[in-house]
Amino acid sequence: MAAKRGRTAQRLELGLQLRQLRENCGLGDRGGGFTRKQAVVGLRISEASLQRIESGSLNFRNVGDLRKLLNKYGVADEEVVESLINLNKESNQQDWLTQYRGLMPPGMPGFVGLEPEARSMKAYHPALIYGLLQTEQYALAKNEVDKPIEEYTTELIRSSVELRMKRQEVLTRENPVKLHVILGEAALRYVVGGAEVMREQYAKVEELSGLDHITVQVLPFRRSYRSTHDFAILEFGNALPPRVQADSAWGSVSTSDKPREVDRFQRRFDAMAASALPPEDTSEFLHRLEREL
Repeated sequence: MAAKRGRTAQRLELGLQLRQLRENCGLGDRGGGFTRKQAVVGLRISEASLQRIESGSLNFRNVGDLRKLLNKYGVADEEVVESLINLNKESNQQDWLTQYRGLMPPGMPGFVGLEPEARSMKAYHPALIYGLLQTEQYALAKNEVDKPIEEYTTELIRSSVELRMKRQEVLTRENPVKLHVILGEAALRYVVGGAEVMREQYAKVEELSGLDHITVQVLPFRRSYRSTHDFAILEFGNALPPRVQADSAWGSVSTSDKPREVDRFQRRFDAMAASALPPEDTSEFLHRLEREL
């Protein structure tokens, strides 16, 4: 039996189905579906709210609006109507991520909520160890460094580290996510928390890179080295469209499932993977850095 989807995936699935219904329902002799502005006429939700619903970041608070919308889209099959209503209801319930939402920048909760649904993930981190590879001590030390800048409290740091460790369960569960990470040399050389913390961190990266479902490559300092911001790509098979997440210099997070954007980041990742050291060289590179501590 397939695992039940998380709330984030349920909202995204609902949004995708509603967007497809809106775009394909036709509109008189013109065809081409409704615009969002046309779709919300007579409803108690705004055009902006419908956009958020279709993007998976919101759901209907009033089921009557959902019924009216489906009627407007020409959905007459009561089983389809009830399935979407149930999907909306289930996606409104709290899940494990709810308690951590306040710890993450805008855009990040939706992406983190989809991590457990992914079949594979690709990530590039030029300046810090990728979160799913971090040890608890590395994550703690990194938050302590940021404490005076971000005005973190001790409790906030504890919860943030707890969330980081919780997210790593996708790598150790039954049927784990297939992960391919490219770490910039700077991410490995930047000492966080001191030599002992880094030795432990190097050991964890080496251990994880030895697992069949995890690939770690190092992009060394040279002409091909990229200083772009972190990004990650989630792939879900046929269940949902792939999605890319990119960090900005201001700490915010943007996500997109637009094919053009996803393809652009996929090409960037492939180019860096071709320039990085082969995966089998990662262990020796880590040992060399450890000797230099």
